[in-house]
Amino acid sequence: MTLLTAEAPAAGSLVTEQLQREIDDAAARGGGRVSVGPGVHRTGSLRLRSGVELHLEAGALLQFVAHPDLYPIVTARWEGSPREIHAPCLYAHGERDVAITGLGTIDGGGQAWWDAFRDPATRLPNPRPTLIGLHECERVVVRDVSLRNSPAWTVHPALCDQVTISGISIRNPADSPNTDGIDPESCRSVRIHDCHIDVGDDCIAVKAGTEHAGTQVACENIIISHCTMVHGHGGVVLGSEMSGDVRNVVITGCVFQSTDRGIRLKTRRGRGGVIENLRVSNIVMDDVLCPITVNPFYFCGEEGKLPHVGDRAARTVDAGTPRIRGLHLAHLTATRVHASAGHVFGLPEAPLVDLTIEDLSVSFTADAAPGTPEMAAGLGPVAREGLRLGHLRGAHLSRIRVQGAAGEALVAQDCPDLHAEVIER
Repeated sequence: MTLLTAEAPAAGSLVTEQLQREIDDAAARGGGRVSVGPGVHRTGSLRLRSGVELHLEAGALLQFVAHPDLYPIVTARWEGSPREIHAPCLYAHGERDVAITGLGTIDGGGQAWWDAFRDPATRLPNPRPTLIGLHECERVVVRDVSLRNSPAWTVHPALCDQVTISGISIRNPADSPNTDGIDPESCRSVRIHDCHIDVGDDCIAVKAGTEHAGTQVACENIIISHCTMVHGHGGVVLGSEMSGDVRNVVITGCVFQSTDRGIRLKTRRGRGGVIENLRVSNIVMDDVLCPITVNPFYFCGEEGKLPHVGDRAARTVDAGTPRIRGLHLAHLTATRVHASAGHVFGLPEAPLVDLTIEDLSVSFTADAAPGTPEMAAGLGPVAREGLRLGHLRGAHLSRIRVQGAAGEALVAQDCPDLHAEVIER
């Protein structure tokens, strides 16, 4: 029996009404804590309220039941644009002082949603729920909880101000579709620290809406520190939805294990927006496809296959031309690299401006599995390729060490003022 035809669970078998009543009552009293005790608690979507902390005690399992009727349709951002979607499992909109805390576990029941997404015969007319969706909220906290089996993105704060996500563990199967870990979108003042993220898509992705979002709102003043990330398509990613600008981002003290890419920026013509003021330091990566990528030719998603996206010739600069500037990376180590030491490009009509990479050490695995460094037209699988740069202005590379490359350690095109100190050994 498929997700779409299965009979909805009997109301008496769920705690949805009870928990929602407790949350609403706490909000009516001016706020407080709603605790979920040890044991399994089966539920549908819950609406979080201002001033209320949902606290999962150690041993508590909040089990979200996979049936569409339990997740009413709401209008919210989905992949960077307003859409009618199934309400997130834990949902807040326009609230203040919202918290999700505790040493318990939240399970999104993702398998049935993933199966329905993959099967054209049962594909849902509306997008799947995220596990935690916080929209247009102020002062929100997600702390210490374990999150698993999210139907789609796991933690998605959108258009929020003052977001703190700390000490959480996220585990989604490596092959689960679109199960990003943490995706702050068009948010301001975000701190993500001391988290463990093991997912089927990007571990952390900083976003700012697409060209179809209507109002363009920046994602800015972001600190990501002391996190471990496993198996994702990217460790920390900026984009591809960045039409509202992404700026003032600090990433430090993190470890990436077996992620496809490490530090990853992706956008494309038509998106517009600016990525600027990125500081990355003290990152260790192991068993990765490519440790650093900047890709303004990203071809995934709606309109990504249009000819202008992958055109390597200069095109007219307009409002849809993305700009990237002020990227500064230092003290990065990547071992057992497979495809490429790095793939960093601007657009020919809008070069990447002001790039520094200092103290980068890359060593390749002897049995490298070929892979494509980035998702862009014209790129094919490579193995043990050196650092490739293109369309840069004001680039300065120092103390770059590349060990075990199959060819040249550095290949650059259209980088007229490049200063590079590269050691191949």
